[in-house]
Amino acid sequence: MKKKRVIAITIVVIILIIMLIVANFNKKEKTLNNNFKILTSFYPIYIMTQNITDGAKNIEVSNMSDVNVGCIHDYSLTTSDLRKFETTDVFIENGKDLETFTENIVSLYPDIKIIESAEDVSNIIEDEDEKNAHIWLSIDNYIMQINKIADKLAEENTENEAIYFDNAKEYTQKLYTLKQEYSNIKNNQEKKAVCLNEALEYLLEDLNIKGINIQSDHEQSTISAETMKEIIEKMKAEDIKVIFIDKYDNKNVAELLANETNASIYTLNSAMTGNDDKDSYLDIMKENLEIIKNIEF
Repeated sequence: MKKKRVIAITIVVIILIIMLIVANFNKKEKTLNNNFKILTSFYPIYIMTQNITDGAKNIEVSNMSDVNVGCIHDYSLTTSDLRKFETTDVFIENGKDLETFTENIVSLYPDIKIIESAEDVSNIIEDEDEKNAHIWLSIDNYIMQINKIADKLAEENTENEAIYFDNAKEYTQKLYTLKQEYSNIKNNQEKKAVCLNEALEYLLEDLNIKGINIQSDHEQSTISAETMKEIIEKMKAEDIKVIFIDKYDNKNVAELLANETNASIYTLNSAMTGNDDKDSYLDIMKENLEIIKNIEF
């Protein structure tokens, strides 16, 4: 019995020693690596930050969630996600209540600086007192997010202040050029459509496309038979022949509406996932533009 007790105590001591070694290793690693560590919440914010920090010295930029995770609303933090915060200096989020876990991060890691990229954005679409936080699909909003991130990073990491501002200026110039391309197809003619993904609402608003906005596949909710009937009747009464969905949406609702109204389905990209290319947002928005400008409403 005494022998077993000695063995048990020895095992506990060994475990404690291992834990201390690991903890000291992590501390030493952070001490030895003095890079300024930036963590972004999800893909759109990651692409913004990649553009702003391009060429900056002694920094590390990483993304908390997988680039293919899609919308981060109601996202549940994993153990792997939390580990990333242990060595993070700045966490950049979208804001406008999209990242519902931010309060938990603040309580667990009070020393981390939080940058809300959407802090200055006032063009917020609201439906029944619920904010639509997918603001980056408006080019004007996206530009405001870029400038906010650059300003705050310059405050926190003065070593690269000039680079952040220069990069933001260069990137926003590209965005203004893109905005002009959108403006070229925007007119006062009334255009109507059904939108089955709330993330696309800002994009359509920029192009003066109005219609019925329905949260369905994006929120993984169901539409009642009564609601479907009302939508179909309105589409027929107002001769709405265009249905928009996101590229990752389930097409079932869209196909049902299309079959009942002889409407066409168009697939757009909400820019919530993609590759690591810094120009990916520009490319995605140009692809969306090419689709929309060839539609007969």
